[in-house]
Amino acid sequence: MRRRSAVLSFCLLALIGSVVADNTTVTLSNSLPSGAQPLTSTHLSFSIEQDRWPGRADWVGTTERNQFTFNALTNLESLTGSPPKIRVGANSEDHTTWSPTVTINEDEFPPPSSITPYPEATKITVGDGYYRLVKFLPRGTQMTWGVNLGADNATNAVNMAKSILRAFASSEVKESGVELDLIEVGNEADLYGNNGLRNSANWTEADYVADWSAIAGAVVEATGIQGGSGVGIQGCAFAGQGFTPSGVFNLGILSTTAGKVIKQISQHRYSGAFCSGGNFALASFMSKDSVRSNLTVFSSDVEATIQKGFPYVLGETNSIACHGAPGVSNTAGAALWVIDYTLQAAVQGMVETFFHEGIGFKYNFIQPISLNRSTVDGTPLNPPQPALVQPAYYAAILVSHAVGKTGSAQISEIDISEPNVSGYAIYEHGTLKRAVFINLNAWLTSSTGTRPSVHISFAGLKGSSSATVSRLAINHADDIANSTFAGQSYETPDALVSGQQVVQKIKLSNGVDISSTEAILINF
Repeated sequence: MRRRSAVLSFCLLALIGSVVADNTTVTLSNSLPSGAQPLTSTHLSFSIEQDRWPGRADWVGTTERNQFTFNALTNLESLTGSPPKIRVGANSEDHTTWSPTVTINEDEFPPPSSITPYPEATKITVGDGYYRLVKFLPRGTQMTWGVNLGADNATNAVNMAKSILRAFASSEVKESGVELDLIEVGNEADLYGNNGLRNSANWTEADYVADWSAIAGAVVEATGIQGGSGVGIQGCAFAGQGFTPSGVFNLGILSTTAGKVIKQISQHRYSGAFCSGGNFALASFMSKDSVRSNLTVFSSDVEATIQKGFPYVLGETNSIACHGAPGVSNTAGAALWVIDYTLQAAVQGMVETFFHEGIGFKYNFIQPISLNRSTVDGTPLNPPQPALVQPAYYAAILVSHAVGKTGSAQISEIDISEPNVSGYAIYEHGTLKRAVFINLNAWLTSSTGTRPSVHISFAGLKGSSSATVSRLAINHADDIANSTFAGQSYETPDALVSGQQVVQKIKLSNGVDISSTEAILINF
Protein backbone atom coordinates (compact mmCIF):
# COMPACT_ATOMS: atom_id res chain seq x y z
CA MET A 1 0.00 0.00 0.00
CA ARG A 2 1.28 3.47 -0.85
CA ARG A 3 2.39 5.46 2.15
CA ARG A 4 0.34 8.52 2.99
CA SER A 5 1.40 11.52 5.02
CA ALA A 6 -0.22 14.57 6.44
CA VAL A 7 0.57 18.04 5.18
CA LEU A 8 2.28 20.28 7.68
CA SER A 9 2.10 24.00 6.98
CA PHE A 10 4.71 26.31 8.38
CA CYS A 11 4.31 30.08 8.30
CA LEU A 12 7.94 30.85 7.54
CA LEU A 13 8.92 34.03 5.80
CA ALA A 14 12.56 33.16 5.16
CA LEU A 15 14.91 30.22 5.16
CA ILE A 16 16.36 29.71 8.62
CA GLY A 17 20.11 30.12 8.69
CA SER A 18 20.47 31.67 5.26
CA VAL A 19 21.80 35.08 4.34
CA VAL A 20 20.11 37.05 1.59
CA ALA A 21 22.86 37.96 -0.84
CA ASP A 22 20.75 39.27 -3.70
CA ASN A 23 17.29 40.66 -4.29
CA THR A 24 15.36 40.39 -7.51
CA THR A 25 11.83 41.31 -8.52
CA VAL A 26 9.92 39.12 -10.96
CA THR A 27 6.72 40.06 -12.75
CA LEU A 28 4.05 37.39 -12.99
CA SER A 29 0.84 37.56 -14.96
CA ASN A 30 -2.35 36.04 -13.58
CA SER A 31 -3.47 35.29 -17.13
CA LEU A 32 -1.73 33.26 -19.81
CA PRO A 33 1.02 35.21 -21.63
CA SER A 34 1.35 35.04 -25.39
CA GLY A 35 3.79 32.43 -26.58
CA ALA A 36 3.12 30.00 -23.72
CA GLN A 37 3.75 26.37 -24.68
CA PRO A 38 1.93 23.15 -23.73
CA LEU A 39 3.36 21.23 -20.77
CA THR A 40 2.22 17.67 -21.38
CA SER A 41 1.57 15.13 -18.66
CA THR A 42 4.34 12.95 -20.14
CA HIS A 43 6.80 15.78 -20.71
CA LEU A 44 9.42 14.04 -18.56
CA SER A 45 9.67 10.50 -19.87
CA PHE A 46 12.36 7.82 -20.14
CA SER A 47 14.49 6.09 -22.74
CA ILE A 48 15.93 2.69 -21.76
CA GLU A 49 18.93 0.97 -23.29
CA GLN A 50 17.55 -2.00 -25.23
CA ASP A 51 20.05 -4.56 -23.91
CA ARG A 52 19.09 -3.66 -20.33
CA TRP A 53 15.38 -4.36 -20.67
CA PRO A 54 15.12 -7.93 -19.26
CA GLY A 55 17.42 -10.75 -18.16
CA ARG A 56 20.39 -10.24 -15.88
CA ALA A 57 20.06 -6.47 -16.32
CA ASP A 58 16.51 -6.30 -15.21
CA TRP A 59 14.41 -3.16 -15.71
CA VAL A 60 10.94 -4.64 -15.87
CA GLY A 61 11.30 -8.26 -14.77
CA THR A 62 11.11 -11.54 -16.63
CA THR A 63 8.89 -13.91 -14.65
CA GLU A 64 7.45 -11.22 -12.42
CA ARG A 65 7.33 -7.43 -12.24
CA ASN A 66 10.31 -5.45 -10.96
CA GLN A 67 8.36 -3.72 -8.20
CA PHE A 68 11.03 -1.07 -7.63
CA THR A 69 10.79 0.14 -11.24
CA PHE A 70 7.01 -0.04 -11.14
CA ASN A 71 6.81 1.99 -7.92
CA ALA A 72 9.21 4.66 -9.18
CA LEU A 73 7.18 5.13 -12.37
CA THR A 74 3.83 4.98 -10.58
CA ASN A 75 4.97 7.73 -8.19
CA LEU A 76 5.19 10.05 -11.20
CA GLU A 77 1.88 8.86 -12.62
CA SER A 78 0.18 9.71 -9.33
CA LEU A 79 1.29 13.34 -9.77
CA THR A 80 0.52 13.87 -13.47
CA GLY A 81 -2.30 11.44 -14.11
CA SER A 82 -0.28 9.60 -16.79
CA PRO A 83 2.71 7.26 -16.50
CA PRO A 84 5.88 8.46 -18.23
CA LYS A 85 6.26 7.29 -21.80
CA ILE A 86 8.96 4.68 -22.34
CA ARG A 87 11.23 4.38 -25.34
CA VAL A 88 13.33 1.19 -25.52
CA GLY A 89 16.20 1.33 -27.98
CA ALA A 90 19.34 3.49 -28.20
CA ASN A 91 22.78 2.17 -29.11
CA SER A 92 21.88 -1.50 -28.59
CA GLU A 93 18.86 -1.01 -30.87
CA ASP A 94 21.26 -1.38 -33.80
CA HIS A 95 22.90 -4.52 -32.36
CA THR A 96 19.72 -6.55 -31.93
CA THR A 97 18.64 -9.58 -33.94
CA TRP A 98 15.32 -11.41 -33.65
CA SER A 99 15.42 -15.20 -33.50
CA PRO A 100 12.55 -17.73 -33.47
CA THR A 101 14.61 -20.01 -31.19
CA VAL A 102 15.25 -17.47 -28.40
CA THR A 103 12.60 -17.21 -25.69
CA ILE A 104 13.45 -13.78 -24.26
CA ASN A 105 17.02 -12.62 -24.89
CA GLU A 106 20.66 -13.62 -25.09
CA ASP A 107 23.24 -10.85 -24.71
CA GLU A 108 26.99 -10.62 -25.17
CA PHE A 109 28.75 -7.92 -23.14
CA PRO A 110 32.32 -6.62 -23.35
CA PRO A 111 34.34 -6.52 -20.12
CA PRO A 112 33.71 -3.57 -17.77
CA SER A 113 36.27 -0.82 -17.26
CA SER A 114 36.83 2.00 -14.81
CA ILE A 115 35.37 4.47 -17.33
CA THR A 116 32.49 2.22 -18.38
CA PRO A 117 31.64 -0.05 -15.43
CA TYR A 118 28.43 -1.24 -17.10
CA PRO A 119 29.07 -1.42 -20.87
CA GLU A 120 26.37 -1.96 -23.45
CA ALA A 121 26.00 -5.34 -25.12
CA THR A 122 27.72 -5.81 -28.45
CA LYS A 123 25.20 -8.45 -29.53
CA ILE A 124 21.58 -8.93 -28.46
CA THR A 125 19.39 -11.75 -29.72
CA VAL A 126 15.72 -11.56 -28.78
CA GLY A 127 12.58 -13.65 -29.13
CA ASP A 128 8.89 -12.88 -28.87
CA GLY A 129 8.91 -13.08 -25.08
CA TYR A 130 11.28 -10.12 -24.94
CA TYR A 131 8.66 -7.68 -26.13
CA ARG A 132 5.81 -9.11 -24.08
CA LEU A 133 7.57 -8.00 -20.90
CA VAL A 134 5.95 -4.58 -21.43
CA LYS A 135 3.02 -6.07 -19.49
CA PHE A 136 4.92 -5.28 -16.27
CA LEU A 137 4.82 -1.50 -16.84
CA PRO A 138 2.11 0.76 -15.36
CA ARG A 139 -1.26 0.61 -17.11
CA GLY A 140 -1.57 3.28 -19.77
CA THR A 141 2.16 3.47 -20.54
CA GLN A 142 2.76 4.47 -24.17
CA MET A 143 5.84 2.96 -25.76
CA THR A 144 8.31 3.54 -28.55
CA TRP A 145 10.29 0.47 -29.63
CA GLY A 146 13.54 0.55 -31.57
CA VAL A 147 14.22 -1.61 -34.64
CA ASN A 148 17.67 -2.35 -36.08
CA LEU A 149 18.67 -0.20 -39.06
CA GLY A 150 22.41 -0.43 -38.41
CA ALA A 151 22.63 -4.04 -39.65
CA ASP A 152 21.24 -2.92 -43.04
CA ASN A 153 19.08 -6.05 -43.02
CA ALA A 154 15.46 -5.54 -43.98
CA THR A 155 14.49 -9.10 -43.05
CA ASN A 156 15.74 -8.69 -39.48
CA ALA A 157 14.09 -5.27 -39.15
CA VAL A 158 10.79 -6.74 -40.34
CA ASN A 159 11.12 -9.71 -37.98
CA MET A 160 11.71 -7.38 -35.03
CA ALA A 161 8.77 -5.17 -35.95
CA LYS A 162 6.45 -8.14 -36.43
CA SER A 163 7.47 -9.52 -33.04
CA ILE A 164 6.74 -6.15 -31.44
CA LEU A 165 3.28 -6.00 -33.04
CA ARG A 166 2.57 -9.61 -31.98
CA ALA A 167 3.45 -8.76 -28.41
CA PHE A 168 1.05 -5.84 -28.26
CA ALA A 169 -1.68 -7.93 -29.87
CA SER A 170 -1.28 -10.66 -27.25
CA SER A 171 -3.94 -11.03 -24.58
CA GLU A 172 -1.48 -10.55 -21.72
CA VAL A 173 -0.27 -7.19 -23.03
CA LYS A 174 -3.78 -6.05 -23.98
CA GLU A 175 -4.94 -6.83 -20.44
CA SER A 176 -2.01 -4.84 -18.99
CA GLY A 177 -3.20 -1.66 -20.75
CA VAL A 178 0.30 -0.84 -22.05
CA GLU A 179 0.13 0.62 -25.56
CA LEU A 180 2.45 0.74 -28.55
CA ASP A 181 2.75 4.27 -29.90
CA LEU A 182 5.75 4.32 -32.23
CA ILE A 183 8.34 2.19 -34.01
CA GLU A 184 11.78 3.80 -34.37
CA VAL A 185 13.91 2.40 -37.21
CA GLY A 186 17.54 3.09 -36.36
CA ASN A 187 19.26 4.97 -33.56
CA GLU A 188 21.52 7.95 -34.29
CA ALA A 189 22.06 6.96 -37.91
CA ASP A 190 23.99 10.18 -38.47
CA LEU A 191 26.85 8.47 -36.57
CA TYR A 192 26.91 5.29 -38.69
CA GLY A 193 29.80 6.58 -40.76
CA ASN A 194 31.89 6.95 -37.61
CA ASN A 195 30.88 3.83 -35.66
CA GLY A 196 31.43 1.28 -38.40
CA LEU A 197 27.81 0.58 -39.31
CA ARG A 198 28.25 2.21 -42.73
CA ASN A 199 31.14 3.18 -45.01
CA SER A 200 32.20 6.62 -43.78
CA ALA A 201 33.40 7.63 -47.25
CA ASN A 202 29.92 7.75 -48.72
CA TRP A 203 27.50 7.93 -45.78
CA THR A 204 25.59 11.12 -46.46
CA GLU A 205 22.17 12.44 -45.54
CA ALA A 206 20.92 11.39 -48.98
CA ASP A 207 22.31 7.87 -48.46
CA TYR A 208 20.53 7.72 -45.12
CA VAL A 209 17.18 8.72 -46.63
CA ALA A 210 17.47 6.05 -49.31
CA ASP A 211 18.62 3.37 -46.86
CA TRP A 212 16.04 4.24 -44.19
CA SER A 213 13.24 4.47 -46.74
CA ALA A 214 14.00 0.96 -48.02
CA ILE A 215 14.20 -0.74 -44.61
CA ALA A 216 11.56 1.29 -42.78
CA GLY A 217 9.35 0.95 -45.86
CA ALA A 218 9.67 -2.83 -45.67
CA VAL A 219 8.70 -2.66 -41.98
CA VAL A 220 5.62 -0.57 -42.73
CA GLU A 221 4.49 -2.77 -45.61
CA ALA A 222 5.02 -6.02 -43.69
CA THR A 223 3.23 -4.86 -40.53
CA GLY A 224 0.50 -2.67 -41.99
CA ILE A 225 1.43 0.31 -39.79
CA GLN A 226 -0.84 3.17 -40.84
CA GLY A 227 0.00 6.07 -38.56
CA GLY A 228 -2.81 8.47 -37.74
CA SER A 229 -4.37 7.51 -34.42
CA GLY A 230 -2.72 4.10 -34.52
CA VAL A 231 0.89 2.94 -34.39
CA GLY A 232 3.22 5.19 -36.34
CA ILE A 233 6.89 5.75 -37.08
CA GLN A 234 9.25 7.99 -35.13
CA GLY A 235 11.42 9.94 -37.52
CA CYS A 236 15.07 10.96 -37.40
CA ALA A 237 16.42 10.01 -33.91
CA PHE A 238 19.66 11.79 -34.84
CA ALA A 239 22.54 12.32 -32.40
CA GLY A 240 23.67 15.70 -33.65
CA GLN A 241 23.08 18.08 -36.49
CA GLY A 242 25.09 16.39 -39.20
CA PHE A 243 21.70 15.14 -40.33
CA THR A 244 18.67 17.29 -39.55
CA PRO A 245 14.89 17.12 -39.86
CA SER A 246 15.00 19.96 -42.39
CA GLY A 247 17.60 18.11 -44.42
CA VAL A 248 15.65 14.85 -44.67
CA PHE A 249 12.40 16.72 -45.29
CA ASN A 250 14.04 18.47 -48.24
CA LEU A 251 15.29 15.11 -49.52
CA GLY A 252 11.71 13.84 -49.72
CA ILE A 253 11.60 11.44 -46.80
CA LEU A 254 7.97 12.33 -46.04
CA SER A 255 6.80 11.14 -49.46
CA THR A 256 8.22 7.63 -48.97
CA THR A 257 6.15 4.66 -47.77
CA ALA A 258 7.49 4.90 -44.23
CA GLY A 259 7.69 8.68 -44.28
CA LYS A 260 3.97 8.92 -44.85
CA VAL A 261 3.28 7.31 -41.47
CA ILE A 262 5.79 9.33 -39.45
CA LYS A 263 3.94 10.68 -36.40
CA GLN A 264 6.75 12.38 -34.50
CA ILE A 265 10.27 13.75 -34.99
CA SER A 266 13.04 12.99 -32.49
CA GLN A 267 16.55 14.28 -31.95
CA HIS A 268 19.03 13.50 -29.17
CA ARG A 269 21.09 15.80 -26.98
CA TYR A 270 23.77 15.53 -24.31
CA SER A 271 25.75 18.40 -22.82
CA GLY A 272 29.13 16.68 -23.01
CA ALA A 273 30.69 13.21 -23.34
CA PHE A 274 32.55 10.91 -20.93
CA CYS A 275 33.38 8.24 -23.53
CA SER A 276 37.13 8.50 -22.84
CA GLY A 277 36.85 9.80 -19.30
CA GLY A 278 37.76 13.34 -18.28
CA ASN A 279 37.03 15.88 -15.61
CA PHE A 280 33.86 17.93 -15.56
CA ALA A 281 33.28 20.84 -13.19
CA LEU A 282 29.89 20.54 -11.52
CA ALA A 283 29.65 24.27 -10.83
CA SER A 284 30.18 25.01 -14.55
CA PHE A 285 27.65 22.35 -15.53
CA MET A 286 25.02 24.01 -13.32
CA SER A 287 24.67 26.92 -15.70
CA LYS A 288 21.52 28.69 -16.84
CA ASP A 289 23.27 29.93 -19.98
CA SER A 290 24.59 26.45 -20.78
CA VAL A 291 21.14 24.90 -20.49
CA ARG A 292 19.74 27.38 -22.98
CA SER A 293 22.60 27.17 -25.45
CA ASN A 294 22.35 23.36 -25.47
CA LEU A 295 18.67 23.54 -26.41
CA THR A 296 18.43 26.56 -28.71
CA VAL A 297 20.76 24.87 -31.24
CA PHE A 298 17.63 22.93 -32.21
CA SER A 299 15.41 25.98 -32.73
CA SER A 300 15.35 25.70 -36.51
CA ASP A 301 14.71 21.94 -36.28
CA VAL A 302 11.79 22.49 -33.91
CA GLU A 303 10.35 25.15 -36.20
CA ALA A 304 10.71 23.00 -39.32
CA THR A 305 9.11 20.04 -37.56
CA ILE A 306 6.15 22.05 -36.30
CA GLN A 307 5.64 23.54 -39.77
CA LYS A 308 5.24 20.01 -41.09
CA GLY A 309 2.61 19.31 -38.45
CA PHE A 310 4.64 16.94 -36.26
CA PRO A 311 5.41 17.07 -32.54
CA TYR A 312 9.13 17.42 -31.76
CA VAL A 313 10.74 15.50 -28.88
CA LEU A 314 14.15 14.99 -27.38
CA GLY A 315 13.87 11.23 -27.85
CA GLU A 316 17.05 10.56 -25.89
CA THR A 317 18.80 12.98 -23.59
CA ASN A 318 20.62 13.30 -20.29
CA SER A 319 23.51 15.16 -18.74
CA ILE A 320 26.76 13.78 -20.21
CA ALA A 321 26.93 11.09 -22.89
CA CYS A 322 28.49 7.64 -22.44
CA HIS A 323 26.52 6.96 -19.26
CA GLY A 324 27.38 10.17 -17.41
CA ALA A 325 30.36 11.66 -15.60
CA PRO A 326 31.13 10.90 -11.94
CA GLY A 327 30.79 13.85 -9.61
CA VAL A 328 28.36 15.52 -12.01
CA SER A 329 25.70 13.22 -13.45
CA ASN A 330 25.10 11.34 -10.19
CA THR A 331 24.84 14.42 -7.97
CA ALA A 332 22.10 16.57 -6.50
CA GLY A 333 23.35 19.47 -8.60
CA ALA A 334 22.39 17.49 -11.69
CA ALA A 335 18.83 17.31 -10.35
CA LEU A 336 18.60 21.11 -10.54
CA TRP A 337 20.02 20.97 -14.06
CA VAL A 338 17.30 18.44 -15.01
CA ILE A 339 14.55 20.74 -13.75
CA ASP A 340 15.81 23.75 -15.69
CA TYR A 341 16.63 21.68 -18.79
CA THR A 342 13.28 19.90 -18.85
CA LEU A 343 11.16 23.01 -18.39
CA GLN A 344 13.29 25.03 -20.80
CA ALA A 345 12.78 22.30 -23.40
CA ALA A 346 9.02 22.80 -23.05
CA VAL A 347 9.45 26.57 -23.48
CA GLN A 348 11.41 25.83 -26.68
CA GLY A 349 8.46 23.87 -28.10
CA MET A 350 9.79 20.37 -27.36
CA VAL A 351 6.80 18.27 -26.41
CA GLU A 352 8.64 15.58 -24.43
CA THR A 353 12.10 14.84 -23.04
CA PHE A 354 13.15 11.18 -22.77
CA PHE A 355 15.93 10.82 -20.19
CA HIS A 356 18.14 7.87 -21.01
CA GLU A 357 18.61 5.08 -18.47
CA GLY A 358 20.53 1.83 -18.33
CA ILE A 359 21.84 -0.43 -15.63
CA GLY A 360 24.63 1.17 -13.63
CA PHE A 361 24.70 4.37 -15.68
CA LYS A 362 25.91 7.33 -13.64
CA TYR A 363 23.12 9.59 -14.89
CA ASN A 364 20.28 7.20 -14.07
CA PHE A 365 17.26 8.57 -12.25
CA ILE A 366 16.57 4.99 -11.12
CA GLN A 367 18.99 2.13 -10.44
CA PRO A 368 16.35 -0.61 -10.61
CA ILE A 369 18.40 -3.62 -9.44
CA SER A 370 21.17 -4.42 -6.99
CA LEU A 371 24.64 -3.63 -8.35
CA ASN A 372 27.82 -5.54 -7.49
CA ARG A 373 30.33 -3.03 -8.81
CA SER A 374 30.66 0.72 -8.48
CA THR A 375 28.98 2.88 -11.10
CA VAL A 376 31.79 5.42 -10.64
CA ASP A 377 34.93 3.32 -11.23
CA GLY A 378 33.86 -0.32 -11.58
CA THR A 379 35.41 -1.52 -8.31
CA PRO A 380 33.64 -4.45 -6.58
CA LEU A 381 30.92 -3.64 -4.05
CA ASN A 382 30.65 -5.88 -1.01
CA PRO A 383 27.88 -5.91 -0.01
CA PRO A 384 26.20 -5.03 -3.30
CA GLN A 385 24.38 -1.71 -3.62
CA PRO A 386 20.61 -2.25 -3.44
CA ALA A 387 18.17 -0.78 -5.95
CA LEU A 388 17.79 2.96 -5.37
CA VAL A 389 16.74 6.28 -6.79
CA GLN A 390 19.46 8.81 -7.53
CA PRO A 391 19.24 12.59 -7.00
CA ALA A 392 17.86 13.26 -10.51
CA TYR A 393 14.70 11.39 -9.52
CA TYR A 394 13.78 14.32 -7.27
CA ALA A 395 13.81 16.51 -10.37
CA ALA A 396 11.22 14.19 -11.90
CA ILE A 397 9.11 14.50 -8.75
CA LEU A 398 9.22 18.32 -8.77
CA VAL A 399 8.57 18.56 -12.51
CA SER A 400 5.62 16.16 -12.17
CA HIS A 401 4.14 18.33 -9.42
CA ALA A 402 4.61 21.35 -11.71
CA VAL A 403 2.87 19.60 -14.61
CA GLY A 404 -0.15 18.68 -12.50
CA LYS A 405 -3.03 16.34 -13.27
CA THR A 406 -5.40 18.36 -15.45
CA GLY A 407 -3.66 17.71 -18.76
CA SER A 408 -4.15 21.38 -19.65
CA ALA A 409 -0.92 22.89 -18.28
CA GLN A 410 0.93 25.53 -20.26
CA ILE A 411 4.30 27.03 -19.45
CA SER A 412 6.02 30.38 -19.86
CA GLU A 413 9.52 31.38 -18.80
CA ILE A 414 9.78 34.11 -16.15
CA ASP A 415 12.20 36.94 -16.86
CA ILE A 416 14.76 36.98 -14.01
CA SER A 417 17.74 39.31 -13.84
CA GLU A 418 19.79 36.92 -11.70
CA PRO A 419 22.24 35.21 -14.10
CA ASN A 420 21.96 31.74 -12.56
CA VAL A 421 18.38 31.69 -11.27
CA SER A 422 15.65 30.36 -13.57
CA GLY A 423 11.89 30.63 -13.27
CA TYR A 424 8.83 29.21 -14.98
CA ALA A 425 5.11 29.97 -14.62
CA ILE A 426 2.54 27.22 -15.17
CA TYR A 427 -1.02 28.00 -16.22
CA GLU A 428 -4.16 25.88 -16.40
CA HIS A 429 -7.15 27.00 -18.44
CA GLY A 430 -5.45 30.36 -18.85
CA THR A 431 -4.93 31.03 -15.13
CA LEU A 432 -1.66 31.07 -13.17
CA LYS A 433 -1.48 28.02 -10.90
CA ARG A 434 2.16 27.28 -10.12
CA ALA A 435 5.69 28.58 -10.52
CA VAL A 436 9.12 26.94 -10.33
CA PHE A 437 12.33 28.73 -9.38
CA ILE A 438 15.78 27.13 -9.57
CA ASN A 439 18.89 28.60 -7.97
CA LEU A 440 21.72 26.99 -9.95
CA ASN A 441 24.53 28.61 -7.99
CA ALA A 442 26.59 25.72 -6.64
CA TRP A 443 26.90 25.20 -2.87
CA LEU A 444 29.51 22.46 -2.56
CA THR A 445 30.91 20.40 0.30
CA SER A 446 34.04 22.54 -0.13
CA SER A 447 32.08 25.80 0.18
CA THR A 448 32.77 27.92 3.26
CA GLY A 449 31.00 30.69 5.08
CA THR A 450 27.25 31.15 5.18
CA ARG A 451 25.21 29.70 2.38
CA PRO A 452 23.86 32.57 0.24
CA SER A 453 20.34 32.89 -1.09
CA VAL A 454 18.35 35.09 -3.43
CA HIS A 455 15.23 36.93 -2.29
CA ILE A 456 12.49 37.00 -4.92
CA SER A 457 9.83 39.71 -4.76
CA PHE A 458 6.66 39.43 -6.83
CA ALA A 459 5.07 42.10 -9.01
CA GLY A 460 2.00 42.03 -11.21
CA LEU A 461 -0.04 39.53 -9.23
CA LYS A 462 -3.66 40.22 -8.42
CA GLY A 463 -6.08 38.41 -6.16
CA SER A 464 -4.64 35.89 -3.74
CA SER A 465 -2.30 37.25 -1.08
CA SER A 466 -0.71 33.95 -0.06
CA ALA A 467 0.82 30.83 -1.56
CA THR A 468 2.52 27.62 -0.50
CA VAL A 469 6.11 26.61 -1.23
CA SER A 470 7.53 23.10 -1.58
CA ARG A 471 11.33 22.92 -1.55
CA LEU A 472 13.79 20.55 -3.17
CA ALA A 473 16.21 20.66 -0.25
CA ILE A 474 19.82 19.75 -1.04
CA ASN A 475 22.68 19.85 1.45
CA HIS A 476 25.39 20.24 -1.19
CA ALA A 477 25.41 20.22 -4.98
CA ASP A 478 27.97 17.38 -5.02
CA ASP A 479 25.97 15.14 -2.67
CA ILE A 480 24.85 11.83 -4.15
CA ALA A 481 22.09 11.18 -1.60
CA ASN A 482 19.92 12.65 1.15
CA SER A 483 17.90 15.21 -0.78
CA THR A 484 14.21 15.73 0.01
CA PHE A 485 11.24 17.29 -1.73
CA ALA A 486 8.66 18.96 0.51
CA GLY A 487 10.36 17.25 3.45
CA GLN A 488 9.91 13.77 1.97
CA SER A 489 12.41 11.16 0.79
CA TYR A 490 12.20 8.65 -2.03
CA GLU A 491 15.47 6.98 -1.03
CA THR A 492 13.67 3.95 0.35
CA PRO A 493 13.99 0.20 -0.30
CA ASP A 494 10.85 0.22 -2.46
CA ALA A 495 11.04 3.74 -4.02
CA LEU A 496 7.86 4.74 -2.20
CA VAL A 497 7.77 8.11 -0.49
CA SER A 498 8.67 8.37 3.19
CA GLY A 499 8.16 11.12 5.76
CA GLN A 500 5.69 13.86 6.44
CA GLN A 501 5.07 16.44 3.77
CA VAL A 502 6.34 19.90 4.70
CA VAL A 503 4.83 22.86 2.88
CA GLN A 504 5.78 26.45 3.66
CA LYS A 505 3.08 29.12 3.62
CA ILE A 506 4.15 32.59 2.48
CA LYS A 507 2.63 36.00 2.03
CA LEU A 508 3.21 37.00 -1.56
CA SER A 509 3.86 40.58 -0.52
CA ASN A 510 6.87 39.35 1.46
CA GLY A 511 8.36 37.36 -1.40
CA VAL A 512 10.38 34.20 -0.92
CA ASP A 513 14.01 33.20 -0.39
CA ILE A 514 15.73 30.49 -2.39
CA SER A 515 19.14 29.22 -1.35
CA SER A 516 22.02 28.44 -3.65
CA THR A 517 21.55 24.88 -4.94
CA GLU A 518 17.82 24.74 -4.30
CA ALA A 519 14.60 24.61 -6.31
CA ILE A 520 11.12 25.56 -5.16
CA LEU A 521 7.61 24.94 -6.40
CA ILE A 522 5.04 27.62 -5.57
CA ASN A 523 1.32 26.85 -5.62
CA PHE A 524 -0.82 29.98 -5.90
